[in-house]
Amino acid sequence: MRDSNINQTIDDSLAAYEEVSFRAHAAGLRVRGYLSTAFGCPYEGDVPPEKVADVAARLIDLGVFEVAVSDTIGIAHPGQVPRVLEAVLARVPVNQIALHFHDTRGTALANVLASLPFGVQTFDASAGGLGGCPYAPGAAGNLATDDLIYMLDGLGLETGVSLAALSEATRFIGSKIDHPLPSRYAQSLQI
Repeated sequence: MRDSNINQTIDDSLAAYEEVSFRAHAAGLRVRGYLSTAFGCPYEGDVPPEKVADVAARLIDLGVFEVAVSDTIGIAHPGQVPRVLEAVLARVPVNQIALHFHDTRGTALANVLASLPFGVQTFDASAGGLGGCPYAPGAAGNLATDDLIYMLDGLGLETGVSLAALSEATRFIGSKIDHPLPSRYAQSLQI
């Protein structure tokens, strides 16, 4: 099976990644691993949670400090997130797991909510929801940091991020692009 993004098998990719990880560690750098299309692949369809857990554990064995289990095409749903996390957390400690959600179908925040009971505390996000996956037709932007912080603040969870300062940064970014930002929070403020 080949990864269509990098034109390698998973085993080939991990072999190459081992060399990168070794060199980074030798240079005193920490390495974070990304496990893309962990909730579904545009080319292969469903991804078994056990396979996600296996690759996540292999990345940890390569010395990464954290694995970002990623929904790079935005098809994950809150019913699926617990199944994937249960499999992954059986093999990798929760403090070495991050989640990366895209908001293609509007479920990124719901997916974060579904993961909070598992103790996950690290989520990738981008100001205003910028970003996307160029390899997956129709894949939308990343989870908007401002939407995430607004929700976490509302839940009473301390993030250390100022929503006001973040909104200012999002407003600046929004003024530099030629389309509206996907962030619902930014839209509510007409950024």
